[in-house]
Amino acid sequence: MYPKPIQQLLELFSQFPTIGPRTAGRMVFYLLKSKGNSFDEFLKALKNLREQMKLCAFCFNPFNSGVELCAVCKDPMRDKSILCVVEKEEDLATLEQTKTFQGLYFILGGTVGNLRKEDLQNLRTEELKARIEHPETFGVQASFQEIILALNPTTEGEATALYLERELKYAKVKLTRLGRGLPIGGELEYADAETLRQSLENRR
Repeated sequence: MYPKPIQQLLELFSQFPTIGPRTAGRMVFYLLKSKGNSFDEFLKALKNLREQMKLCAFCFNPFNSGVELCAVCKDPMRDKSILCVVEKEEDLATLEQTKTFQGLYFILGGTVGNLRKEDLQNLRTEELKARIEHPETFGVQASFQEIILALNPTTEGEATALYLERELKYAKVKLTRLGRGLPIGGELEYADAETLRQSLENRR
């Protein structure tokens, strides 16, 4: 229906989370109609994203720096006895905005629905275990006493939390979850700061 360059972009944009064919079309034609330097700036930003960003050696949070650890992990004032496990980068950023949690983070990289093998392989479960057992190997001097499973209160988040509780049962650490200040079916990314603050304080 469309020329090949447009069709290729439509297919690429449609692979983005929550982006359907119609929204992808709007994005493509916006770029096609862009004037001045906006198109070149878009290309430059994509190039910078690929070339300048790296993942933190400990928590997997993306950042741009010549060191191995992100600003949170290398902060000497953070509480090195608590580790907060989140699903994705947006959840980490949202929790940080509350200025309530002062421990460290770990980005799990996803959730599991029916505990399918392919879903489990996408989780950083073994990486999480390694950071709990030997955090110094990844540049962090810590001794974790509590692991907060700060996963979204959805069916997938609940299944993932139960899976992690089984996987981490051997570790001599306290496993907690966020308090039920978050609505069932909601996501951390869209929660307000007060709800997140209460959830952290009322974890169990």
